[in-house]
Amino acid sequence: MSKQIILKEYEFLQTKYETSEHEKAHYINERIFDELESFVLQNDAHVNYLKLTTKKGFGKVLQAQNYVGLIQTNDGTTIEILPKVKNINSDEESKKILIKMLCTLKKSPFKHFNKVNLKSSKMPLLEIFISMFLEELAKLIQKGIKSDYILKEENLHFLKGKLKISEQIKQNSIHKERFFVEYEEFSSDRAENRLIKSTLEYLYKKSKYNKNQQKIREFLFVFDEVSLSKDIKTDFSKIKCDRQMKDYEDILLWAKTFLLENSFSPYSGESIAFALLFDMNLLFESYVGAYLKKKGFDVKVQDKGKYLVQVPSKYSLRPDFVLNKDTENEIIADTKYKNISKQQDISQADMYQLYAYGTKYKMSKQLYLIYPKGDDVALQRYAYIENELHLDVLFFDLSLGFNQELFVQTRCEISV
Repeated sequence: MSKQIILKEYEFLQTKYETSEHEKAHYINERIFDELESFVLQNDAHVNYLKLTTKKGFGKVLQAQNYVGLIQTNDGTTIEILPKVKNINSDEESKKILIKMLCTLKKSPFKHFNKVNLKSSKMPLLEIFISMFLEELAKLIQKGIKSDYILKEENLHFLKGKLKISEQIKQNSIHKERFFVEYEEFSSDRAENRLIKSTLEYLYKKSKYNKNQQKIREFLFVFDEVSLSKDIKTDFSKIKCDRQMKDYEDILLWAKTFLLENSFSPYSGESIAFALLFDMNLLFESYVGAYLKKKGFDVKVQDKGKYLVQVPSKYSLRPDFVLNKDTENEIIADTKYKNISKQQDISQADMYQLYAYGTKYKMSKQLYLIYPKGDDVALQRYAYIENELHLDVLFFDLSLGFNQELFVQTRCEISV
């Protein structure tokens, strides 16, 4: 029976019982550890999904950091990596927060997520994703799957469409009773539907949840006349992005997520059967940005056009957010997904970066440096008096959002 392991950020996997059990340690057998170690080493040039390191009393370990999601080994063992959230201890609550963060990602299949899925947070993460895919597919099937005129070439016993003379001579010089023809047929066997059917077949092998398996069988019946994709990447290149195919947009994002597996994070090698991982830096930025928009701010994301050196234009400056609300002055905000447990953890480089933004954005006198809320840290205002710039270090609670009182006070000071 396949095993499921749930890790929080900064917890680690190891194989040896050399010391008493540590609250952050999870034990796995050596073969699975070796597969994961190989995965890490093969992908170290891209990103470090799991940090390979050593810890006293444990030996060699693989520590979760900066990436969340799931990894499945070839024997079916699934490792779920969940965000570490201040004052949240249950896996179910951490999973809910992760799903909420995923829903803020642009150009992702999570954006039309149904909140009903939050009630399913006791399910494995992969099964939740499969449920979300099936829910989206149910909407498409209700509207009706699309057919199109498909160009076909076949060697038939009767004449249909256009006779292909060169192929007729090549293939039917002996079989005079046959006709090599080219014709158009109105069919549902188009690239988009082939990709959906291939996703269903793929997920049927992955899912262990009876309800999901039953739905997949039902949906496969709908796609009975559709063939499986013989070339996934080629079929993705054939997708028609027009108004008539608007209903397919989200379901094809899901298909890409499952079939290509590298939509969010590139990885290589054969030591891992499946991986779906998300960069917490991007998730944190996306989540904070969505929150600010809900609070009524006009939010420009990754603003471009300013340079540290103007002539010639070099070293582009791209703050995470340029904000406007009820004031002539812009507000510059930058997110940094770092574990801040004491004042000294606040990076000098982060401070310099915000200072550079403030000097180039002339209308911006207020700067925010935003970290995730961790251990209690005394908030401190940093004032650059010479340029009338004010930098506030804020801590965003992933479960609650900004401290409302602090946020209002800071905004009032800007408008004075």
